[in-house]
Formats: sequence, structure tokens, C-alpha cells
Amino acid sequence: MSQQNREQWGTRAGFLLAAIGSAVGLGNIWRFPYVAYENGGGAFLVPYLVALLTAGIPLLILEYAVGHRYRASPPAAFRRLARPAEALGWWQVGICFVISVYYAVIVAWAVRYAGFSVTQAWGEDTEAFLFGDFLGVAEAPGAITSYNPGVLVPLVLIWIVVLVVLALGVRRGIEWANRIFIPLLAVLFLVLVVQALFLDGAEIGLDAFFAPDWSAITDGSVWVAAYGQIFFTLSVGFGIMITYASYLRRKSDLPGSALVAGFANSSFELLAGIGVFATLGFMAASANVPIEEVATSGLGLAFVVFPQIINTIPIAPALFGLLFFVSLVVAGMTSLISIVEVVVSSVRDRTGMGRLPAVLVVGGLIAVVSIAVFPTDQGLYLLDASDHFINQYGIALAALVIVIVLAWLLRSMPSLRGHLATYSSVPLRVWWAVTLGVVTPIVLGWMMWDSLSTEFAQNYEDYPTWFLNSAGWGVAIGVIVIAVLISLIPWKRRAGDDDDSNATVAAADDSGRGQ
Repeated sequence: MSQQNREQWGTRAGFLLAAIGSAVGLGNIWRFPYVAYENGGGAFLVPYLVALLTAGIPLLILEYAVGHRYRASPPAAFRRLARPAEALGWWQVGICFVISVYYAVIVAWAVRYAGFSVTQAWGEDTEAFLFGDFLGVAEAPGAITSYNPGVLVPLVLIWIVVLVVLALGVRRGIEWANRIFIPLLAVLFLVLVVQALFLDGAEIGLDAFFAPDWSAITDGSVWVAAYGQIFFTLSVGFGIMITYASYLRRKSDLPGSALVAGFANSSFELLAGIGVFATLGFMAASANVPIEEVATSGLGLAFVVFPQIINTIPIAPALFGLLFFVSLVVAGMTSLISIVEVVVSSVRDRTGMGRLPAVLVVGGLIAVVSIAVFPTDQGLYLLDASDHFINQYGIALAALVIVIVLAWLLRSMPSLRGHLATYSSVPLRVWWAVTLGVVTPIVLGWMMWDSLSTEFAQNYEDYPTWFLNSAGWGVAIGVIVIAVLISLIPWKRRAGDDDDSNATVAAADDSGRGQ
């Protein structure tokens, strides 16, 4: 797929909706509210905003610049920067492969729970229903002994929708899907939040969420949590934004687009916090317990606590449940589509496959792995371990290495800044290079050190060492090893892959200026 024949977004709005759809995912709804609550409440918004401006948006701009300038998915784009850097791109592809195989199953759970919410089929003991009746989780990690058709059916449907959207292409598939999904998600969640605000006790939850603990500002761990949330919520480190930016027209305002996408994502997180904590306040008031006893995050919040809340809502509980779980499905779908597109686009760039064959072969392979592994009695253990290690030692570590390589080893910042300045409505001064070259590496490096210290002190979730070595460390390290091996394959020379990448890019830039 040459640069000249590369697919393009129909409009800038289509790209922005797709970028926002990728960033707005399950973590916005079930991770941010609890992180903010645990780290100073309203005061957390100060380090969060600082992290957004000094790391999140600069990283978004960097990935936009790489994808847009080199007109390629991560492996090909990094290859055009420097031949050895291609492994960085395949590392991101491997991360996307791993995440997509388990992310889809969470979306499938949300599909089933949207149906369960109509009759509150989960009963009174929502935790026992989730882990026992619905998932049939084994007592401990081990060999797969049973298969769960209740998860299989919605998972197959999810993959059919994803593959159809990707097969239709960038403009007719991904762009149009996000034109439908993002407005739908906004409407669904606004209705959900309004309904939550009228619940008895909502003010208790909102007070817990927004009441500022200004002493938290001086706590270093709070700042690390803020930067960690920004890194994990903006889809940086996956290669998604490199891929999406490669489909932009030449005359595109990249810094302006990054600002819109970054603030739109953060606005949705804030809205999610209001909705979630208003609802938790209702639960705390109903049970006559402190808010800290019901506040949680992750799978427990979505599939245990919220069903408990729905059980006690006096008016239209089925509607509340539908709004919440359909919102999870929509948010998850937009992110899943973007994650799989990275893998499909990368294989296309390196092999020359057409979109439909690539979607069927590559997307089909991801779907088969997902369907074969996760609707089982071991699925939750594999999901938990893989998610933890690929996030901590995949996404964050990849972002750290890429920033160091581009800023300090290849010294690519001046050329990328020059490319951005051509069409930018927002001037990129020295702050962009300083934040990426100094602030981001220091924060990410500290996060890695802190995380590794915790990891070696105690097994994650007290899982057996053999299990963590295979499903956790094995997955994270295996992705890096495979990425290096793939980058060493002597691929057939293709148009746009010349080692003289500067000449290729310069020619493309000149043609862009002539439009």
C-alpha cells in the first residue's frame, strides 16, 4: 500500500470522532472516577490537568506527527525514521494483538448484562452470579476444563461487527461507525447521568468525588496516578494514533486535533465520574454505609456493584441498567475497532495485502484466539494477568522507550516539529520538546520503577508464580521478543520503504503543499 494510494478520512471531523472513540473506552467509565476519588477528589483535577498538558497532549501530537509525516502504520513509520526502529512499531502491534483478544470479551459481557438488566437476572448476590453462574470461573488458575456458550455467542457477534466495520475501510467503515457510536454514547451517558443525579443520596457521592483534599497535591504518588491515568486513557503507546494519523490528508492541523481529542476525552471522564459517584452515593445512602465501602473500580464496579445498585433503584431500574451497559458496549466497540485496525494496517503495509484479505486473515486470527481462550473457566484469570502486565510493561514501557529513542537517540524532534509547523494552528514552541524529552521520560521511568518494586515484592493478586510467568511476564516479554524477530525478517522491498526515508517524506510533503 503506497503512500499515494493510502486510504484517507472523509473529513477532519471523521478523524476526530474516531480518535475520540479510540480514547473513550471502558477505563473512562470504571477507572477514572475511582482514581480521582482515591487521590484527593476535586484536588486531583489539578495534577490531572497538568499531566494532560505536559504529557498526554504532547504524546498525542508526537504520534500524530509520526503517522502523518511517514504515512504508515507503526512498523513502517518507525522503519522510515530509522531501520532498527521498526521493532518499536511491531512491539506496539503485539500490544494491540494481546489487548484486542481479551478486550472483546469484556464488551461481550456488557452485551449480556444489558439483557440481564431488563429482569435483574443476576439476583441478589451479584458477585456469585458473575463469577459462578455467568462466567463459571475455576477455583484457581490451571488448565481449561470447560467452555461457556453464554459468553461465546455475544463474543462471536462482537467480532462479526468489528470485522465488518474494518472490512468496509477507513471512510465507509471506521469513520461511519464512529459517526454513529460517539453521538450515541454521548446521548446515552448524558441520560444516564441525569437519571443518576435525581437519585436519593446522589449528593453524597458527588461530595465524595469533588470534595478537594488539597494536602494530596504534595503527595508524589498522586501525581504519578495522574500521569498514569493520562497515559492509559488517551490511547498513546498502542500505535493507534500513528495509524489513524496516517490516514489524514496532508493539510491537517495536528496539534489542534490533539487538543480537541484530549479535552474531549477528559470531559467524558469527568462526566463519567459525576454519573458513577452520584450512583454510588445512592447505594451508600440506601445501605446506610460510608461511600468508601461501595466505591471501587474495574470489573467489580461494572458487573458487581452496578447490578446491586440497579436492584435497588425505585423507578425504571431496567432503563438505568440498559443505559449503563449499552454505554459500556458502545465505548468498548469504538476502542476495539481502533486496536484491531493497528494490526490490520501494519500487516497490510508490510505485505501489500488488500484490506478485505487482511481483515479476514489478521482480524480473523485475533477473533479465533479470543473465542478459543476467553469464554472458558480460565478466561478471567488469563484476562486479569494479561491486562495487568501488558498495560504496565507493554503500553507504558513502550511509550517510555519510544520517547527516549525519538528524543535522545534519533533526535527526531526538530524534524517532526518542523513538519507539524507547516499546517499547525497552534504554535509548538520549546515546551513540546521539553515535555517529551524530559518530563515524560522522568514520569514514565518513575512509574516503571515503582511498579516493578511492587511486582517483585509480592505476586500480583497472589497468583501462582508459574501462572504469572506464563500469562503475565511471558506475554509482556514475548511481545517484545516477537517484535524484534519480525523486524529482522528480510521483507520484500516495497514502494515507500526506501532507506532514504527523508527523500520519500520530502516528496510527499511537497505534493501535499501543492494541493
